[in-house]
Amino acid sequence: MSLLDDARALTEELVDLRHRLHRHPEIGLELPLTQRTVLSELDGLGLEITTGRSCTSVTAVLRGGADPGPGAVGRPAVLLRGDMDALPVQEEVEVPFRSEVPGVMHACGHDLHTTMLVGAARVLASRREELPGDVIFMFQPGEEGFDGASSMIAEGVLDAAGERPQAAYALHVMSSLTPRGTVISRPGPLMAASDGLFVTVHGVGGHGSSPHTAADPIPAACEMVLALQTALGRSVSAFDSAVLTVGSLHAGTKRNVIPDTACFDATVRTFDPAVRDLVARMCERVCQGVASAHGVRAEARFEAEYPVTVNDPVETAFALGVAEEISGRDRVMQMPDPIAGAEDFSRVLAEVPGAMLFLGAMTQDTDPERAPTIHSPRASFDDGVLPQGTALLASLATRRLSCELARD
Repeated sequence: MSLLDDARALTEELVDLRHRLHRHPEIGLELPLTQRTVLSELDGLGLEITTGRSCTSVTAVLRGGADPGPGAVGRPAVLLRGDMDALPVQEEVEVPFRSEVPGVMHACGHDLHTTMLVGAARVLASRREELPGDVIFMFQPGEEGFDGASSMIAEGVLDAAGERPQAAYALHVMSSLTPRGTVISRPGPLMAASDGLFVTVHGVGGHGSSPHTAADPIPAACEMVLALQTALGRSVSAFDSAVLTVGSLHAGTKRNVIPDTACFDATVRTFDPAVRDLVARMCERVCQGVASAHGVRAEARFEAEYPVTVNDPVETAFALGVAEEISGRDRVMQMPDPIAGAEDFSRVLAEVPGAMLFLGAMTQDTDPERAPTIHSPRASFDDGVLPQGTALLASLATRRLSCELARD
């Protein structure tokens, strides 16, 4: 039997696990129910399991039983990552396994990621004697803005097998963008760096009928929002990419009261460290300049968050080749451009060569460009991709442990 056959034999159990995780989503770094579920699913597989101290992570190491071969220095290892956390989104998808937690939903498909990683652990554990090395299973909380990967790296996930992994891989399901069952990725930058801009404008409050006696922070804040968009287009080369979106703007309590302060928060996405630094300086300059013109004061804080997710070219070519064997050549494609979403798997790829792949999991038989996107309350995912994702993760580990990739 092939690894895909092994994964298909687990279909009923994989679907059941995914539905249980979907019904009981948890947010952030503390996912006690999810952690208990994962530990229960891994019980009896003969894995070396540790749990996080600063978060509810699970690290499991599978020791292969085959000889790495002559010339091997230490035992090779491969890391597979699956994130586990959900989002503060009220689900609007009518399914029997709908979220039972008000205002919380697996809108990014992490319930599928966790399930597929459990499935890969089960498939590989049944074939441990064939593995000429070890596999690290990284069950990570807090991907959605909590930087759970940093917590796990600090606690030693990359050294859990004793040797640093020679490669690291992750799958991310998509509810749109690409047809169901297709696998896509690209070498180099795959996803953007994500940073935060936090601005508070300090003025002097007063009566709305007499703005000349106050220093109104609201017009200054509004002008900053618009000026930042103009400055971005005049600061960043047309051949580079940057996105700045203000998602939160707050000021005042009543229509005839000029408040003392106004504040807004923005997300900034870039694909190059030099552009990232340029945009950070530009944000500070624009906010201070507008504030000075309005006679108010601005505090502008630019916070670096997730770095660019960069796929190793050699590992990406290898991973897409394995995906072709699992899914068929006509269902594997190389993306022409990166996407502006961000990922803390970037932390792992900064330490270990590897690749992230996207797996189409949309349920609607419609144009992928029109289907609800991840993070939408209407995002839905097809259980039918669970065996495919499970087999792909397992195959990446087995194939990578058995070969050395040529590098220039």
